[in-house]
Amino acid sequence: MDIFIDPNDGNPVYMQLMNQIKHLIASNKLQPHQEIPPIRTLAKQLLINPNTVAHSYRELENNGWVYKKRGAGTFIAEQSSPLSVKEKERILTEKITSLLVESKQMNIEHQQLISMIEVVFKQLNPTKS
Repeated sequence: MDIFIDPNDGNPVYMQLMNQIKHLIASNKLQPHQEIPPIRTLAKQLLINPNTVAHSYRELENNGWVYKKRGAGTFIAEQSSPLSVKEKERILTEKITSLLVESKQMNIEHQQLISMIEVVFKQLNPTKS
């Protein structure tokens, strides 16, 4: 599981972890019923407190993203739509805001940024115009 905790992010570590797991689920990198790493294993890998991982897993479970099997681990929940429209918009709005702030700091004009986005979009979707 590719997760990166940024100490300069501004969001609490448990939220960074939760958001990244949600993103992995939404992007189908984590499949329904797939086991995610045990709390202690992930905490050791990320060099964070196991209580932080437990907090994230608890929140994900409370919101229906994961489920626990007693004695077997924590697994990705079955969902017809991994993210609600509202959640997708929230995630993208965060990323767009970050991009706009960075582009402003780099003195990139609005139209130049839009052109750059269109170029990348075409590269990722060569059949669409």
